[in-house]
Amino acid sequence: MKYRKLGKTGLTVSEIGLGAEWLERHSKEEVAAIISYCEEKGINILDCWMSEPNVRSNIGAAIKGKRERWIIQGHLGSTWQNGQYVKTRDMAKAKEAFADLLTRLGTDYIDLGMIHFVDEADEFRRIMEGEFYAYAAELKRKGVIHHIGMSTHNPEVGKLAARSGKIEMILFSVNPAFDMLPANENLDNCFDLKTYDDSIGGIAPERAELYRICDENGVGITVMKGYAGGRLFDPATSPFGVALTPVQCLHYALTRPAVASVLVGYDSKEHVDAAVAYESASDDEKDYATVLAGAPAHAYSGQCTYCGHCAPCPSGIDIAMVNKLLDLGAMHEEVPATVKAHYQSLSKNGKDCIGCGGCEKRCPFGVHVIERMRRATELLG
Repeated sequence: MKYRKLGKTGLTVSEIGLGAEWLERHSKEEVAAIISYCEEKGINILDCWMSEPNVRSNIGAAIKGKRERWIIQGHLGSTWQNGQYVKTRDMAKAKEAFADLLTRLGTDYIDLGMIHFVDEADEFRRIMEGEFYAYAAELKRKGVIHHIGMSTHNPEVGKLAARSGKIEMILFSVNPAFDMLPANENLDNCFDLKTYDDSIGGIAPERAELYRICDENGVGITVMKGYAGGRLFDPATSPFGVALTPVQCLHYALTRPAVASVLVGYDSKEHVDAAVAYESASDDEKDYATVLAGAPAHAYSGQCTYCGHCAPCPSGIDIAMVNKLLDLGAMHEEVPATVKAHYQSLSKNGKDCIGCGGCEKRCPFGVHVIERMRRATELLG
C-alpha cells in the first residue's frame, strides 16, 4: 500500500481507503472481518457518515483496541431520526448524533470532523457564518476533532471551502463521468444518465479548477463515488458507452491534483482485493485514457488528464506534472510564487523540451504537448 499526505493536515493516508456505507448491510461478525482484512492490506482511513446505530456500533467493535491505527472521517449533521437518516443543521440534534458517534465507535476523538453534505453555496455561507461552524471549531479547540473537513458534491461549494482558510480538507465525488458535469446544486443530476446528453464535453472547468485550487491551498481531497456507484463497470450504464475497471477508476481519481485517498465501499474481501489490486497493477491495467479515447461517447480531446501516457520523455521531463503546474498557474492573473517555485524546483521542466513529438504521438487525447511546454516556460520561468 502506498500512502499520501492529506493536504496540510499532517496526516498520511492510504491511497485506497474504506467508505463504510456498505457495512450497513452486514452483521457484526462480517463487519469485523472486512475491517480486519482492510487493516491487513494496509488501509488506514475510513469514512463513517452513516447515522444508523448498529453500523456505528459494529465498526466500533471492529476497531476496539486498534483505534490508533485508523484515521476516521466522522460527520457533523448526519442524524438518525424516527428510524431513518436525516441531514440536519439543528444544533441539538447534530450534537446528540455526534456524541452518539463517539460513543458507538468507542473513541474520544475523530481525526477529520466533516461538516456533512453541503451542496449549496448559500448553505455553505450560512454554515460558515453561523453556529454550525462555530460548533466544529469548538470541538477542534477541545481536541475532540483534530481537523475540520466538509463533504460536498458541488465543485462551487468545494472551491468556497478550499479558499475559506477554515476547511482543511474535503470529501468530494470524483470519477471520469462526474467530471464532465458542470456545477449544479441538484445531486440527482450526477446519477441521471440523461444529464450527460448535452454535457459530454470533457472535464468541466469548475471541477478542474476545484482540484487546482485545493492543490494550491494545501486542502487535501478524499474521494467518494470513485466508481460512480458501479455504473462505470457496465457499458450499458456508462455515459461513455464502454466499461472501466475498478483499477482504472481508481487511477483516474488518484491522478487528480490534491487527491490523497479514494474511499471504496466493500461488501466482501473480494471487493477489497479488487481495489487494492491497484497497488500492484501494471501501467496497462491502470490505463483509463486509451479506453476513454476509443469510447463511442467521449470528448476529452485536446485536454490533458495527467494520465502519464506521454512518458517517457527523452529529456526526463515529468510532463504530467508540468501540465498540472501550467494549469494551476494559468488560473491566476499573476502566477503564485509557490507554483513558480515548485515548477522551477523540477529537475527538468518545459525549457528542456527538445520538440521530438514522441509524447504527442503517445497522447490518446491529442494534447499539443510541445506547445504546452513552451507556454509553461513563458508563464512559469
